[in-house]
Amino acid sequence: MVDKLPKSAHPETIAAQALGLTDEATGSIVPGIHLSTNYERDENYDKPQDRSYIRDQGPTQQHCEQVIAALEGGAEALTFSSGIAACTAPFHALKHGARVAVSRTIYHGVLTWLEIFAADRGLGVDYFDAGNLDELSAIIAKGDTRLVWLETPANPSWVVTDIAEAAKIAHGGGAVLAVDSTAATPVLTRPIELGADIVCHSATKFLSGHSDVIAGALVTADTSTELWQRIHDHRIYAGPILGSMEAYLLTRGMKTLFLRVARQCENAMAVARYLHTHANVEAVHYPGLQSFPGHEIASHQMKGGYGGMLSYQVPGGRDEAIARVLRAGVFKRATSLGGVESLMEHRKSSESNVTTTPENLIRVSTGIEHVDDLLADLEQMLV
Repeated sequence: MVDKLPKSAHPETIAAQALGLTDEATGSIVPGIHLSTNYERDENYDKPQDRSYIRDQGPTQQHCEQVIAALEGGAEALTFSSGIAACTAPFHALKHGARVAVSRTIYHGVLTWLEIFAADRGLGVDYFDAGNLDELSAIIAKGDTRLVWLETPANPSWVVTDIAEAAKIAHGGGAVLAVDSTAATPVLTRPIELGADIVCHSATKFLSGHSDVIAGALVTADTSTELWQRIHDHRIYAGPILGSMEAYLLTRGMKTLFLRVARQCENAMAVARYLHTHANVEAVHYPGLQSFPGHEIASHQMKGGYGGMLSYQVPGGRDEAIARVLRAGVFKRATSLGGVESLMEHRKSSESNVTTTPENLIRVSTGIEHVDDLLADLEQMLV
C-alpha cells in the first residue's frame, strides 16, 4: 500500500482517508481485506515484506493500527480482539511481583479482572479515587509502582483526571502511565501529548462507531520500552488478535470519527443541560457542565467538546431508575456506547459487584440523531 498524504495532513484528513493509503497493485482507494493466514516465502526463502503469519503481521490489521497511531500521535499501535483484551494486556505483560496503581472508577471489566486474577498472577494493586492526585502521589511515594492505570473521563461518573499532572507523578516514581481514553477519543484528547506512555481504546465504541465491531487498541509513545515489548509478546503468544474483517470495519468506521464525535458532543451537551434543570433529576454527571467538579480540567484537556457520554440520577433507587429507562422510545435500552444511535441503561445492572455505581444512576450514550427527538424522549420518560 502507498501513503499519499502529506506529513502536514490534519487529523480529520488522516481519519477520512485512512492515511491516504491506496492499493499498489490496483490503485483502489479502499485497500483490500487480506484474509490469508500465512504468506509464501520467496525463491531465496525470505519472507515477503517480513510477513510469515497473520497473528502479528496481517496487512489489514497493520493499516488499521497505523491510522490509530497517527490519530493519537503515537509511535505504534497494536489492535486486539476486544476492548477488554487491550485493557488487560499491560497487566498480563507485567512481571510477577509488580505493583500497579489503579483508579477506582474505570470500566468495570478491568476492575473485575483485577479482582479475579491479579493476586494469582502476583500483581499488587493499590487503588486511588478517580481524579485524586494526592492519593496517587502517596501510592507512588512508596517507590514500587510499575504501572498507573486511569480512565478519563471515567466510566460511568465521567470524573476527569489531569493527565499531565498524573504523568509527572507517575514518572517521578519510575512508573508507566496508561490512560484509557475511550470516552474522549483522539478527537478530543491525545494523552501522549500530555505525557501518557500508553493510550487504550475499546475500539468497539467511538472509534468504530456503528455498534457492529468488537475491537481494542493500545498506542505507545515509545516502542523501545520493556513493557511495550512484553505487550507485543503477550499478543503474539496469548493470541488476542483482531480479525481482518473487524480491522477493515474499524478502519472504515474511523473515516467518519470526527464528524460523529462532533455531533455526539453537541447532542450530549444539549441533553446534559436539559437534565440539569429538570425537576425529576437529582444529579447530572457531564464534564461540559460548569457545575461539574472536573469542568476546568476538562476545558483545557479536551479540545472541541466534552464527549458523548453522560449519566444522571433520578429520585429513588434501582426500580425507579429502571422504570424510567423502560419508557425509552428513541433511546435504545442497551449497554455499550459510542455508536451512532443513542443508548440508555441502568448502569449497575451491567456491572459486577466490584463497583460502587449508585443504583439510581442511568448512563447515556448520545448518538447523532436530531437532538429534538432525544429531548422529547427524555421529557416523556421523566414525567
